[in-house]
Amino acid sequence: MSSTVTSKKRGRTMARRTSTVSVALAALLLVAGCGSDAGSGSGSGAVPEGWGTLKTPAVTVAHPAAFEAQSAGERSKYNAAAATLSDESGTIGMITVQLDFTDADSVEEAAIGAEAGVALGSTLGKQEEIQVAGPDGGEEARRVNFEFTQKDSGTDAGAGTPGGALDPKAGTRVEGVIIAGLDADDKTYAVRIDAVKGKLSKGDLRKIIDSITVN
Repeated sequence: MSSTVTSKKRGRTMARRTSTVSVALAALLLVAGCGSDAGSGSGSGAVPEGWGTLKTPAVTVAHPAAFEAQSAGERSKYNAAAATLSDESGTIGMITVQLDFTDADSVEEAAIGAEAGVALGSTLGKQEEIQVAGPDGGEEARRVNFEFTQKDSGTDAGAGTPGGALDPKAGTRVEGVIIAGLDADDKTYAVRIDAVKGKLSKGDLRKIIDSITVN
C-alpha cells in the first residue's frame, strides 16, 4: 500500500514538472517566433550601418550597399528616386520611390493606384496594414506582395517600374513588394522593391521596409 501511494505521488510530481517544462518551452517558442518576423512593418525608420539612402521631399528609404543609386538622368521620369542591384546577367534588383502618382483619399486607394504599375499576369497578394516611421511616430501604410515570371529581357518587357525594368533572362521568377501610403501633405507615395527570386534576402527586405520614413 505504501509503495502504491509513493508511486502515485511520484507520478503527480513528474506530471507537474512535465507541465511546467512544456509551458516554459511554449513561451520560449512564442518569443522566438515573434523575433523571427521582427522588423517587418514596425516603422522604426532605422538605417542599417553601411547602407545608402534614397531621399525625396516626402519619403526616405535605405538600401543595401550593393545597390547603386541612380541619378536624375539615369532613372525613369516616373521615379523620384531609384537604386539598382546588378550582376553579370544585368539588373536583378531595384528599389524605386514614386510620389504623387495618383489621386487618393486613403492609404488603401494609394495602394490600389500603385498596384496598377505591376506587370500584367502578376500574382498580387492582399493589402496588409503596416506602420512606417513618420514625423510624429508611426504612419499607417499598406503592403502588397507580388510575383511574376520574366517574359523577355530588356526595358520593353514591362517587368519593373515604368521606364526602369529588370532585365534577367526570360523565365526568371521575380518577387516584389509595394509599400504605399499618404505623405504629410496627403499626397500619395509608393516604395517598390523588385528582385529576382533568391537575390534579396528576407532579412534585407525587412530592413528596407523598416527604414521607410515619411518626412
